[in-house]
Amino acid sequence: MRGKLIVFEGVEGCGKTTQLRRSQQWLVDSGWQALLQTKDCLQQIAVTREPGGTELGLKVRQLLLEPSTAEAIESRAELLLYAADRAQHVDGYLHPYLLQGALILCDRYTDSTIAYQGYGRGIDLNLIAQLNHIATNGLESDLTLWLDLDAATGLARTQRRGAADRIEQADLSFHQRVQQGFTALAQQHPQRIARIDASLREAEVAQQIQTVLEQHFAEWYGVERPKDEG
Repeated sequence: MRGKLIVFEGVEGCGKTTQLRRSQQWLVDSGWQALLQTKDCLQQIAVTREPGGTELGLKVRQLLLEPSTAEAIESRAELLLYAADRAQHVDGYLHPYLLQGALILCDRYTDSTIAYQGYGRGIDLNLIAQLNHIATNGLESDLTLWLDLDAATGLARTQRRGAADRIEQADLSFHQRVQQGFTALAQQHPQRIARIDASLREAEVAQQIQTVLEQHFAEWYGVERPKDEG
């Protein structure tokens, strides 16, 4: 059975990385992983991210996110760097794991490019769609969990963490356009994108995600919630 690609998306500071890790642990602790493996629905759980999901991608991530005073990255160059990272990621990681039947939890994917480089930077959306298709070879997420949070609130969270990366250092208006992009994508793709209210407490956000995942597991695999969930 082909695996499933679940993507966590949202503005800076929305908590997607934290919730991805919580979801990974919940799959183990709740008994879902063991149940799906017993039913031959799942081989393994894999966790990855964009940019930086491969050895090559780590170098691209450094170029994209580390602040630099030497030379600013132009918007089209930024777009192409993300596309190069994605092409390597899809062919070298995502596709092989999906063929093995893995459940992949991925921190960002194509929707981020549309939101950040399209709505945020103002690059033509048709061009981005074409480039995304080339980079992914048509691979879409099976489910995208969009952690919806006000951009200003998210930036305030990142500031409390300490040093900001290059993207986080952009002004608020940029991040508000990114937020608008995610909102538009969710409206355009309700069958693929599930909205999660990320303004709530961490545990409450996690509960929303778990409910959505369980609904999709029932749809994908035809299995019920483990009875011995802890």
